Amino acid sequence: MEKVIVTLRRSEADEAWCARLRGEVAGELLALGVPGLAVNVRDGAVRDSLMTLTTLDPPVVALVTLWTQQYYGDQTAAALDLLGREADSPAAYLVTESVPLPPPDVLGERTAGFANVALLRRPVSLDVETWLARWHVDHTPVALATQSTFGYTQNTVVRALTPDAPVVSAIVEENFPIEATGDLHAFFGAADDADLSDRMTRMIASTTAFGANENVDTVPTSRYLLRTPFSQERSP
Repeated sequence: MEKVIVTLRRSEADEAWCARLRGEVAGELLALGVPGLAVNVRDGAVRDSLMTLTTLDPPVVALVTLWTQQYYGDQTAAALDLLGREADSPAAYLVTESVPLPPPDVLGERTAGFANVALLRRPVSLDVETWLARWHVDHTPVALATQSTFGYTQNTVVRALTPDAPVVSAIVEENFPIEATGDLHAFFGAADDADLSDRMTRMIASTTAFGANENVDTVPTSRYLLRTPFSQERSP
């Protein structure tokens, strides 16, 4: 089983487009028989989030995750063709998945809170082994200890699958309470200003060590898990 994440970029992504992507378009993707499918959209519930950073123009407004038997097979090609009609230059990435904290998904429904998705880029000053060790081994416990995260998925990019895909080294998905879209105390799970300052200081030091303090895109999204390869359940 392989995991492919597709980023979708548009200058505009209104509620009708978001609903179409997680509804009609998702239905067409499911009809292809993909073993797993999740859709993340930057819709009205999260669009004004403070947790937004953008380097790309147009910005990423949605992500579609496919689990498939062959990233190079006809099924994936058909899925990319479908998604190519919905956005400007969709970019697909083959990834490996680590899940330090599984999100509380309910199949076919919007996952509680919101999913903050970060596109990370490895600094040229760090070799791959050092970067991975600082991110996975050193940073993971810091992230879980300093934020109100209740779901944490790390996707390391193996390679891009589409021509001219923006350089991305990792795609991280963290689940937070919905209040965290507009409240730093809620985002970091801080009891007061002093606690917030301490948590932010620790987090910044940790992200700086592997270059995640700059050249990063963060996309607040509503997450929908529509089919999972890890269960016998299937959506209609």
